[in-house]
Amino acid sequence: MTDEAYSELIVKSLLNKGNNKRLKTAIEKAKRGEEVTVAYIGGSITHGAGANPLHTECYAYRSYSTFKSMFGKDGGDSIRFIKAGLGGTPSELGMIRYQRDVLRDGAVRPDIVIVEFAVNDADDETEGNCYESLVLKALTADNAPAVILLFSVFESNWNLQERLAPVGYHYELPMVSIKDAVVDQFQKTKDEGNIITKEQFFSDIYHPTNAGHTIMADCLGWLFAETDRSAMDREDIVIDKPPVIGNDFVHVRLLDRANGSSIAKISEGGFDATDTELQLAEMDDHPYGTPQFPNNWMHTTDSSNHNFTMTIRSKSLLLVYKDSGSDDYGSANIYVDGALVKVVDPQAVKWTHCHVVILYTDQESREHTVEIGMSPKHVGKKFTILGFGLS
Repeated sequence: MTDEAYSELIVKSLLNKGNNKRLKTAIEKAKRGEEVTVAYIGGSITHGAGANPLHTECYAYRSYSTFKSMFGKDGGDSIRFIKAGLGGTPSELGMIRYQRDVLRDGAVRPDIVIVEFAVNDADDETEGNCYESLVLKALTADNAPAVILLFSVFESNWNLQERLAPVGYHYELPMVSIKDAVVDQFQKTKDEGNIITKEQFFSDIYHPTNAGHTIMADCLGWLFAETDRSAMDREDIVIDKPPVIGNDFVHVRLLDRANGSSIAKISEGGFDATDTELQLAEMDDHPYGTPQFPNNWMHTTDSSNHNFTMTIRSKSLLLVYKDSGSDDYGSANIYVDGALVKVVDPQAVKWTHCHVVILYTDQESREHTVEIGMSPKHVGKKFTILGFGLS
């Protein structure tokens, strides 16, 4: 992994250098010893799946360490690491999590944000609107952070780069493609130029090994180095222009049990318990898992059959609920203004994780009444409302 052929593989990953003003600004801050925060948001690959140990061998931590060693002053103690990867979740949930998991409810102002959802957004109901909304949510922060789009890849050679890269080109963002770096050489023999096989790069059909995570980190490191070598662009990117896919969810925010009563009129009904058996994620550089969406509403096998009811004024509303492999969980019916809009099955994927669906989107904000109740055949079952995303 140190020879010329490997270097050529890494170089291929740079899909777009983009406008470098924001990234150069962050690099120069780091060189001066000023506080710089490098943040990552994405799915299970950003979480670190396939890496061992996950919290220090994942691409996120390794590329942060690269940035720190390249530009940090006096050991780089002023450079902070934020990791907000969550397995099995798309940008549709990422945009709801952003304020809590990246900005830490306003306590953090990242200078660099790496967005990795190229293999998680297949089920995005908006086909890119949520992704562009998340990118814009990051870009429009008042401290003007650099946003880098990272396109990981599955063992099948698949990702959503073709759908999502236009967002990067539209806003002149740096883009790094792991697909462009490794897929072509997968088909070659060692004599023809193969550097790493699929068996060496992937730990399963989805996630990289330590070697795969190292390559991902090196690809980001190449972007950092190329940016550092280049003259700074004079003008910043233009954000205030029509979106290439959509920006309907830029202002989406999380509503859960912790803040719900201050935003909406809520009657918990039979959803008066709190679920503690939640999806876990090792955040930042932590070796331990953090429960996701702990401020939830749960219907248990002993709960009454009264519906959860919420009256709220908003333009759009998304429901975040818990998937589970347990047969104790059953389907719920979702009503908006008296009409059945969704029947959600928490056993559809048979493992404990966070799921998100859109309940409604309007052009203008107006008052709606949302009711959630157990489906008639599943009255005695469990169901957990993890929260809502509203704008």
